[in-house]
Amino acid sequence: MSEIQSASNNTGKKVGFFKAFFGKKEPGYKKYNGLNPSNRLFWTEGWGSMLLAILAALTIRWLFLEAYVIPSGSMLPTLLINDHIFVNKMVYGVRAPFSEKWIVKFSEPQRGDIIVFKYPVDMSTFFIKRVVGIPGDKVRFDNGALYVNDQLQEKIVPNSSVAFDWLRDEDFNSHDGTFDDSKSNYVHFFERLKRTENESIEYSLLMPKTDVIGFAGDGEWTVPPDKLFVMGDNRYSSHDSRFWGFVPQKNILGRASFVWLSCENMLPFLPIICNPLTLRLSRFGHSVNQ
Repeated sequence: MSEIQSASNNTGKKVGFFKAFFGKKEPGYKKYNGLNPSNRLFWTEGWGSMLLAILAALTIRWLFLEAYVIPSGSMLPTLLINDHIFVNKMVYGVRAPFSEKWIVKFSEPQRGDIIVFKYPVDMSTFFIKRVVGIPGDKVRFDNGALYVNDQLQEKIVPNSSVAFDWLRDEDFNSHDGTFDDSKSNYVHFFERLKRTENESIEYSLLMPKTDVIGFAGDGEWTVPPDKLFVMGDNRYSSHDSRFWGFVPQKNILGRASFVWLSCENMLPFLPIICNPLTLRLSRFGHSVNQ
């Protein structure tokens, strides 16, 4: 009898809860605007309900997911300019709020992961790149070839042109108009990067059709403890570890998960909003960590 009574009581409470939020109000009813937290109405329809909504949003942003917009072509063709992505904040662990200190760690970044991190040179700027070297790795980039621990990472002719077909000539022009380039000057490859001795990951790359002589990004590096070596998939148009060094793991904000919105252009009068006439609908839900 006690279990049946308990279930009945809970049902009554649920009905009362939903009625408080969604039930029809009596004629002449006035919304509660008081500031007494001990009053239930403060939390269901007063200022407390707004505080709870803000707290829930901040918790999701801190602990689970955060949205970012891709501003440049350094990760072409994997990520397009104006792709809106969600970043998994919990995949590597949980941090104390407003801190770089880990409360608990679940896993370490792997080669091939696409991560969002605070730019080491300017911590107020966020970058997104692919991890190609983890602590202890020896990374070498030479004339377009990537070597990890003295092993050449294989390039493969792709069996699909879907990633390359998304690109436009405009994607290869600088935002400030200092140079113009063209899609026709580039070729699309898959690169097969070894995660472990028995596991590899394949992803799309952009490479110029002609050799780049004297490229400043050629070199060799050994990744120190607690650091990562990152590169853009648009190998010759990416400002990455080849130029400014390693990413401290404490700078990591999360791992890129999927595209939730994408468009070719933003609204000219409100450049933080996608132009609905240029939406790339087939990219919605596209997984990017590959």
